[in-house]
Amino acid sequence: MAADEAPSSLDAPWPVALLASKLKGWIERLGTAWVEGEITQWGVSGGNVYGKLKDLEDDVTVSFTVWSSVRARIPADLKQGDHVIAAVRPSYWLKGGSLTMQVSDMRHVGIGDLLERLERLRQKLKAEGLFDNKKPLPFLPHCIGLVTGKDSDAEKDVLRNARLRWPAVEFRVRHAAVQGDRAAADVAAAIRELDADPEVDVIIVARGGGDFQNLLAFSDENLVRTAAAAITPIVSAIGHEADRPLLDEVADLRASTPTDAAKRVVPDVTEELARVQQARATIRSRVTQRISTEVERIESLRSRPVLANSTWLVDSRADELGRYVERGRELSLRLLETASNRVTELAGHLRALSPQRTLDRGYAIAQLSDGHILRSAEDVSAGDALTLTLAEGTVDAKVDPTPSR
Repeated sequence: MAADEAPSSLDAPWPVALLASKLKGWIERLGTAWVEGEITQWGVSGGNVYGKLKDLEDDVTVSFTVWSSVRARIPADLKQGDHVIAAVRPSYWLKGGSLTMQVSDMRHVGIGDLLERLERLRQKLKAEGLFDNKKPLPFLPHCIGLVTGKDSDAEKDVLRNARLRWPAVEFRVRHAAVQGDRAAADVAAAIRELDADPEVDVIIVARGGGDFQNLLAFSDENLVRTAAAAITPIVSAIGHEADRPLLDEVADLRASTPTDAAKRVVPDVTEELARVQQARATIRSRVTQRISTEVERIESLRSRPVLANSTWLVDSRADELGRYVERGRELSLRLLETASNRVTELAGHLRALSPQRTLDRGYAIAQLSDGHILRSAEDVSAGDALTLTLAEGTVDAKVDPTPSR
């Protein structure tokens, strides 16, 4: 019989290595098993995860290891406290004498599984940009669309608080199931109806809180896409702080409660009137201050010498103006004298060159009967009539027939 097959005894004990190897063989015959439990410890070291898994009812815990290669395949959001199922294979470490479970797969179960699916949908919608396009809410909505449960506290809270803040505000209320199988379809239909109403300025979807499973309808993909596609701004007032349904992400405004939604959508008439009064007082103060400043400027200008005694400008320039007038008169007379002398000089030259001057010296101008001036004796014959122009007057004459010498 082989040594490792012989039973141990007081006289023939097994070596520790033999015992450990036998334990390892027996343990690893179990193979892979799916187990369910709660993660009570989750630590990462060198890319590997070392943790503990506890039974859901009994106080029993086993250690497990998730190697880095396996960790890349399991959900990234696993953490301490999660309820999971895991595919484990027992492994006995000979050197340390410890037993651990090597995980080959791990998944959320129950609420954890729902959270995992919701997280995948959240990431999908976020990648499509549905969370980014936020529409501004109107400052003072004339008509508010309200989607809520019939006779619910949420409806009463919104209506009461909104009308306390602005009594003239109007509502279009559409009742819908806010939990259960019909909730997502009812709320989506109500949103589409109110979005098509041209008088509705903003839509509030309200519910007075609830546990995680009751709020699942507000994470329905069809409902979320309907809200994202709406033209009218949407306010989500689900009233649950711990778990944010996907409707909160696509809504243009998230309110913590229905009361908070009413306060954030409808302005307070008292506060607005106070702001108006404050603005009017500010405007009045600034206008009064501006008028006072301008009055002071005008008084300052009126007190200046130039405006206090307006004749000083004429008086200060009178002497200068007199000098300019006298100078102008002097220059004008000088110019006239110079021009007169020039005219006299030119007249003298003109007279000296004038035919009259020649006539004054005793000469005469002889003209034929046709008016031509006689320039040569050969141009006349005996008996021709002539007109003689003298210095003073004219005389008629005839050519003497006596031949010229």
